[in-house]
Amino acid sequence: MKKTILLFTLTILLSCNASQENKSAEKEVAKKEFVWEGANLYFLLTDRFNNGDPSNDIHFDRTQKAGKLRGFEGGDLKGITQKIEEGYFADLGINAIWMTPIVEQIHGATDEGTGLSYGFHGYWAKDWTKIDPNYGTKEDLKELVEVAHKNGIRILLDAVINHTGPVTEKDPVWPNDWVRTEPQCTYDNYEHTVSCTLVKNLPDIKTESNENVALPPQLVAKWKTEGRYEQEVAELDAFFERTKYPRAPRFYIIKWLTDYITEFGIDGYRVDTVKHTEEFVWQEFRTECDFAFAAYKKNNANKVLDNNGFYLVGEVYNYGISHGKAFDFGDKKVNYFDKAFNSLINFEMKWDVKQMKAKELFNKYDSILNGHLKNYGVMNYMTSHDDGNPFDKERDMPFKTATMLLLTQGTSQVYYGDESARDLTIEGTVGDATLRSFMNWEDINKNKETQKILTHWQKLGQFRKKHPAIGAGKHTLISDDKNGLTFSRVRNDDKVVIGINMLENKIDIKVSSIFKNGDELRDAYSNQKVKVKDGKVRFVSKFNIVLLEKI
Repeated sequence: MKKTILLFTLTILLSCNASQENKSAEKEVAKKEFVWEGANLYFLLTDRFNNGDPSNDIHFDRTQKAGKLRGFEGGDLKGITQKIEEGYFADLGINAIWMTPIVEQIHGATDEGTGLSYGFHGYWAKDWTKIDPNYGTKEDLKELVEVAHKNGIRILLDAVINHTGPVTEKDPVWPNDWVRTEPQCTYDNYEHTVSCTLVKNLPDIKTESNENVALPPQLVAKWKTEGRYEQEVAELDAFFERTKYPRAPRFYIIKWLTDYITEFGIDGYRVDTVKHTEEFVWQEFRTECDFAFAAYKKNNANKVLDNNGFYLVGEVYNYGISHGKAFDFGDKKVNYFDKAFNSLINFEMKWDVKQMKAKELFNKYDSILNGHLKNYGVMNYMTSHDDGNPFDKERDMPFKTATMLLLTQGTSQVYYGDESARDLTIEGTVGDATLRSFMNWEDINKNKETQKILTHWQKLGQFRKKHPAIGAGKHTLISDDKNGLTFSRVRNDDKVVIGINMLENKIDIKVSSIFKNGDELRDAYSNQKVKVKDGKVRFVSKFNIVLLEKI
């Protein structure tokens, strides 16, 4: 009996200790400073990342044979949650995830010369108020956000206000007071970029209109069939009563998108096709996003990760960091940052890495982000879902891709499979489909070369996540000579010294500008402890990268 009681007591103690450790770990995650300007963000196509629930793979009779990589392939919200729980993102040092739109997509398929295409990518909305069942349910999204937040990971959804999905036999065109179906954009000036359809058969929302419009009849019929018409109308009435906005097309969509903030507590939006929509729309969207986020925080104080505001990053196609705040249409310059976006996607990064030495690139980004773009940010990428000219399409330089992306100032956007050299040249594909293959989990599990690449991304990613100074600090050159390029990054009390292209087996770095004699440091890449002596650290490493932090 005494033995039983002893074992029981021990079990309780161990359970309490484990519980205490979990709470401490969660507190530790919450304690670390997080700044969007230096975040390590992972971008994935919801349908192509991980299939967590095969039972939801087919809906709406989307069974016609599609072109190569142009149909739904099973990835879903549960699959993303599964990988968060397995620690995949933590191992990569990821602290934010952006996924492609999850709203209900058109039911039919289109054929514009590429074979049949379904809306697997998420950018062909049919109903903004519902999650597409191919991706999962509201419960799945709620769980994903909660699990992500417990692991210190922020969630970005993808917002599309510019257009509906294409017209098909199953998806009739919206009323003409909602959309225009012509002319097609020619992109030679501001008007021909905004007041037109992006491509053929992609109805353009009349975002410029302030005229009151009724709900599209197909949406009314759909909601009535689903038994939620009265609820949706009541919510719309409350929204328009509160805001006093006209019942114009853009405000319906803004309401529907901001509902995901108040209901699920998402942390931000990546905003699609920004330059194809009037800039005042994004200022209005910012206002409503901020209102919704404040309401969520007030109602869910125990779930708030930090004091950051709602994050908006915009896709202004072909914007580059060299443009500063204004994008030039030729006949007009537009500043999308003020009163709207925290950050814009930087389409220039891949070209900078190809054309500039690391020393020059780091100096350039430091001067701009601590100059013209002070208090704003850019999101750097090397690969994307619709950029047919990525930095390393043949995947010949996966190590350099990681080094430059993760050590450059700004937010880093890791495109799913960058870290595992996922193939970007799929035979039989047309256009951007080649960039969108299913995540190569088998390579990660079995291929030793892939595992070496992944380890490199993990080491750099974890160091970047631990030290916001890398992406959002001040850059200072230490030396650039035959021994390698060394530099420091400093943000408040966060200080690191980094070396790249170093001579292997003979590390000799001057660190006196950052660390004092006697300071104990750790090289996070080789996982060695070293001590500062005579203003330097000297040690042997088989690697050509050094990541120094104070212990």
